[in-house]
Amino acid sequence: MKTADLLPPVVALAHSAGEAILAIYQEDFAVTQKTDDSPVTAADLAAHHLILDGLTALTPDIPVVSEEGVIPPASERATWTRYWLVDPLDGTREFIARNGEFTVNIALIENGRPVLGVVLAPALDLLYAATEGGGAWREQGGVRTVLAVRPWPSKPVLMLSRSHPDPVAVTRLAKLGDFESMQVGSSLKYCRIAEGVADAYPKFASIWFWDTAAAQCVLEQAGGVTLSLDDFLPIRYAPDSSLRTPAFIAAGDATRDWRALLAP
Repeated sequence: MKTADLLPPVVALAHSAGEAILAIYQEDFAVTQKTDDSPVTAADLAAHHLILDGLTALTPDIPVVSEEGVIPPASERATWTRYWLVDPLDGTREFIARNGEFTVNIALIENGRPVLGVVLAPALDLLYAATEGGGAWREQGGVRTVLAVRPWPSKPVLMLSRSHPDPVAVTRLAKLGDFESMQVGSSLKYCRIAEGVADAYPKFASIWFWDTAAAQCVLEQAGGVTLSLDDFLPIRYAPDSSLRTPAFIAAGDATRDWRALLAP
């Protein structure tokens, strides 16, 4: 099945997961801690099982890596050329805080690159989606809008994490001059850049692949970039790696010399 043909059923699957999440969101729910001390709820697990079953039925030949699933050993993953990357509920802390800024992230990786990305914020009725060569769009209230990044403005807006504040960013970004900051949870940071209301998201630490892949696809297809701060090349998703990104900059303006601006 062609990548573009996969998008409609994956969007439908994300919506189904979103409905399962919202059913729990509207009730009292328990929060437990995983072995890495990150929180998990029944909503994370319900969305995981729904998406895993749906993707397995849709593409039984493509393996799935999910934050809440069992990760196959690297030796097995080394043979993969295509795989799904899933965060069933990105922004569990936002979910717990009930601020609506949590998402369902589903990405298809081919040869280390995200070629399909779906990011759904179910509490906001907000969907972002993209396929390689097919552009990126958002949909809210039944209205679909094509996404495009904006040129770098005189006073850029930088996305910062609400749940994971990054004091290092303020010092490292001094070369960018005067800027405004905007705090948004989960992968919505990328999506705000893709729709041209913000300009960059700096992350001076490693995070999991499933946190970034779907939104990276949306941003790239809207004209932006996500570059490693190690070599200033696009982030790659090697299946047999640690499944963690290097520090990176996600930005709307791909023409700027990010190495000159952000290299230590």
